[in-house]
Order: sequence, then C-alpha cells, then structure tokens
Amino acid sequence: MEKFLITLIIAFFVAIGVVVGGSIIGGIGAFLINEPPMKTIAQLANNLKIWALVAAIGGTFDMITNLERGLFYGTPTEIVKQILLVMFAMSGAYTGTQIIQWFTQETIH
Repeated sequence: MEKFLITLIIAFFVAIGVVVGGSIIGGIGAFLINEPPMKTIAQLANNLKIWALVAAIGGTFDMITNLERGLFYGTPTEIVKQILLVMFAMSGAYTGTQIIQWFTQETIH
C-alpha cells in the first residue's frame, strides 16, 4: 500500500509539472515569436491537461490491462487503484491549470 501511495503522489506532481512547465516554456516561445505570452501560457495550460493525465498514468496500456484484470479475473482492488490513479492525475492537471490561471490572471476556458 505504501508503494501505491507513493505512485499516487508522484502522478499528482507529474501532472502539475507537465501543465506548469509546458505552459511556461511555451510562453517563452510565444515571447520569442512576438505573440502575447500570458495569453499563450493560459491557452497552453488548458491544452496540456489531457497530456498531463497521459504522462502521469504512464502513457501505456498498463491501465487498461489492470482494469481488465479487475473486471475479468476478480480483483476489484485493481479497478479502485486505477480509478484513484486517474483521479490523482486529473487533480494534478487541474491544480497546474489553476496555478497558471493565478499566475497569468487570464480566464482559462
């Protein structure tokens, strides 16, 4: 259980890192090409949420395999673990988006 808790925490912070880091680095690129950086950062934060989720859960079919194992082989704890992993990753992506919104003071749609 301790290892799974560590995995959840890492997934949360990986998702934050993808959104915040990707948005800020993209904002530097926007500045270099004379686009409004704050608006670009806010748009990138919104667009990177799904990729933050994919990066946080590993981007492989392990999750689907674990769900299959839970459904067809009678291990419901695997289903719960995968749902928690996705929830933590989504929470991290949302938190990263909120940090960017706070930083840029732009409305993110």
